[in-house]
Amino acid sequence: MRRSLPPLRAAVALTLLAGGLAACSGGGGGTPTLNWYINPDDGGQAKLAASCTKASGGKYKIKTSVLPNDATQQREQLVRRLAAKDSGLDIMSLDPVFVAEVANAGFLRPFTAAESKQFTDGVFPPAVQSSTWEGKLYAAPFWANTQLLWYRKSAAQKAGVDPSAPDFTWDKMIDAAVRTNTTVAAQGNRYEGYMVWINALISSAGGRIISDAEKGADATIEIDSPAGRQAATIIRKLARSKAASPTLSTDIEEQARSVLNGSRGGFMINWGYIWRAENGDAKAGVINKNIPADLGWARYPKVNANQDSKPPFGGIELGIGGYGKYRDTLAVDAVRCITTPENMKQYMIDTGNPAARAVVYDDPQIKKEFPMAGLIRDSINAASPRPITPYYTDVSGAVQSRWHPPASVDPNSTPRRSETFIRQVLRDQALL
Repeated sequence: MRRSLPPLRAAVALTLLAGGLAACSGGGGGTPTLNWYINPDDGGQAKLAASCTKASGGKYKIKTSVLPNDATQQREQLVRRLAAKDSGLDIMSLDPVFVAEVANAGFLRPFTAAESKQFTDGVFPPAVQSSTWEGKLYAAPFWANTQLLWYRKSAAQKAGVDPSAPDFTWDKMIDAAVRTNTTVAAQGNRYEGYMVWINALISSAGGRIISDAEKGADATIEIDSPAGRQAATIIRKLARSKAASPTLSTDIEEQARSVLNGSRGGFMINWGYIWRAENGDAKAGVINKNIPADLGWARYPKVNANQDSKPPFGGIELGIGGYGKYRDTLAVDAVRCITTPENMKQYMIDTGNPAARAVVYDDPQIKKEFPMAGLIRDSINAASPRPITPYYTDVSGAVQSRWHPPASVDPNSTPRRSETFIRQVLRDQALL
């Protein structure tokens, strides 16, 4: 049985409905128009919309509308429209962590078993897992993402370490950076990127933040565990060392990249877009043209030398609005077109965002454009999604609030305090 919208979500929905947010029309006469709400990119989704419009042979046309840059703001805009039963929201690009929430609220049209097969065959398991709620596929994996360890080859050589070695750990990396007066760049601001880091460390240590997520507010909170304490130990060690960025507590992805490109640049955890961004900036003269040649990459560092790391998982899934006029027909056809291996390949080439289907990484053009394609593929395949729960926004906010700033993290108290706070927030005993 579908559970009701989480309390905070319900309040938003009722307010919006009471305010009379007008639903938009999906189109009048002529060729049916499908409205696709997209996350900002370099124009790749708009290009696919035009391509699939042409491929439809006049059955439909796809119009794109760009959502805000911030993932949380994207969610807010979509929830407002969906809560108002907006019939003009046909397709939406969803951050994986929000799929469970909007599916649980009844805002997404689930795919049938037959449809699900074509949207999941050959797709990375973490992408399928993040698109599924209560045994049903509610979104079609579009592009996937993961973080790699990016490093300056010269810095690693100076430190006498091999980041691709099977026993390379966070401790070894931090120690190497301290020894050579270089940096380990990470995303330590109080935002979703910090939650990504915390979750990846806990997962890599063999733990998880919550389990039994389908129980909603009664989910089991597991962050106060040996894995949680190991994660806290690593964050504290980096944050209090001279290897940390001076602005770690406010650094997001691009600030971390600037640290890597700086005079003390050494190591960095960041998403797959880095290769395209570094080469583009070098070509434009924004950074030294020699930096890309000095850029190395390896799998996300281990927490324990004898335990494989669990890299972060991200990306975008395509959901179909539950109130659209074409939700059972043309919208499904359009999503089918957008998510073909050929279109995933084209999108990866156009934007640098990794495909959700493993077969794309065997393409010679992809291997040429992305020398680390095999590592990206293997890292996505081994990635650990963040908690899949309709209360994700509350869980993430509760974790961030107790683990920030990074230098304040204490393995003896932070995991315990955050476990208590998550439970209180989920049960409406405390507010974020």
